[in-house]
Amino acid sequence: MTAVIDARIHWPAERRFYTGMAFLMLGAVLLGFSRTFFLAPWFPEAAHLAPPEPYFFYVHGVFFTAWILLLIVQPLLVANRRVDVHRKVGWFGAGLAAVVVTVGVTGALIAASRPGGFIGVPIPPLQFLAIPLTDLALFALFVVLAITQRRDPQRHKRLMLLATIGLLDAAVTRFPFGDMSAPIAGSMFNVTDLCVDLFLVPIIVWDIVSRGRVHVVTLAGGLAIIASQPLRLMLSETNVWLSFANWAVGLLAK
Repeated sequence: MTAVIDARIHWPAERRFYTGMAFLMLGAVLLGFSRTFFLAPWFPEAAHLAPPEPYFFYVHGVFFTAWILLLIVQPLLVANRRVDVHRKVGWFGAGLAAVVVTVGVTGALIAASRPGGFIGVPIPPLQFLAIPLTDLALFALFVVLAITQRRDPQRHKRLMLLATIGLLDAAVTRFPFGDMSAPIAGSMFNVTDLCVDLFLVPIIVWDIVSRGRVHVVTLAGGLAIIASQPLRLMLSETNVWLSFANWAVGLLAK
């Protein structure tokens, strides 16, 4: 049955889709961090949005950008019939993912330990810490699953996209389009959540066009991302989370 479905897929179109998705996410990252990272010298009025620990967060930005660029390079290697290089770069990507998680967790703890907490975020820092740590936990889960499913290209590719979508919160919330943290009336979601979830739509459309149905990885992974958004806020208000967050932030002082 799988062979019949796969035969319907137009492979050049599929490579264009995955490359296009990677460029779309790169565009979101460039837009979100243009004023405080990529084009910071041209936006002096946004200096108050930049972190007070610039050198660490420059490194942080380089590794996260490298991950997005990896998503662009990998399908291009396959398109040029360099599957051997694609596989070697894939193991580099696994190491890069580990660095992304390590740097991401460290950056979140640094931000949470500041007197003013996360820049431009009115939520108490120990509570808000649940958001980046949940994003990084989902990212790690999706990447590990993608590695274990590397012999199943359809699962592997979707898991890699889902892992990256789960990291887009930080970029999207910095879009220069007003208050991206504004809640959506009648729901537990905010504008940032909605914008991040919209990145799932092209994958769903691609699944239906190319396979006639939504792939199980898209469905399960997409629901995990969407469900995590209100659940992490509920978690952040519990005494268990606040105790854990206080302990985790305290590790920086040791």
